[in-house]
Amino acid sequence: MKILLIGASGTIGSAIDNELSPRHDIVRIGRHSGDLHVDISDSSSIRALFEKTGHFDALVCAAGNVTFAPLDEMTQDSFALGLKDKLMGQVNLLLIGREFANDGASFTFTTGVLSHDPIRSGASAALVNGALDSFVRAAAIELPRGLRVNSVSPNVLLEAMDNYAPYFRGYKPVPAADVALAYAKSVEGLQTGQTFHVG
Repeated sequence: MKILLIGASGTIGSAIDNELSPRHDIVRIGRHSGDLHVDISDSSSIRALFEKTGHFDALVCAAGNVTFAPLDEMTQDSFALGLKDKLMGQVNLLLIGREFANDGASFTFTTGVLSHDPIRSGASAALVNGALDSFVRAAAIELPRGLRVNSVSPNVLLEAMDNYAPYFRGYKPVPAADVALAYAKSVEGLQTGQTFHVG
């Protein structure tokens, strides 16, 4: 399969690349690194990307920014980053990408544990993750041509605990390689409208 991997240089993206590249043709995409570049918060950048990649069999997005701050410091503008980047960025990957997707192609998006198990300073991430998981369930029942869409919702990564441990006390971190298996399940399996929880 020809797989577009957005966020390929990140911790999760690199693990997905390691899992899928022995079996598939991976196009590595990042904001500033990789074979091609995209800003998922900009729909014109997304369209320009697809015009370069042409048709594809799977798209995986392991990218997306949100604001982490205590709720009493959050404003409408603080929420705007996550809404424009991680939420609508991934939604627009499907809305625009479906024009370029081969019959039976899949889209796999990244959400996270905070949608159902929130932490202090994580209101924006919880909002965006929950909205994406709901979008996946709803979009799956309307996609034509055998197109599929799923999300992967990982717990905090083992590799990220040096930075995030104070926020995730009591959580059992998961290795990125284990998270990558959920993306493989989404890409290489048959399920649609699912959120694969890891950890």
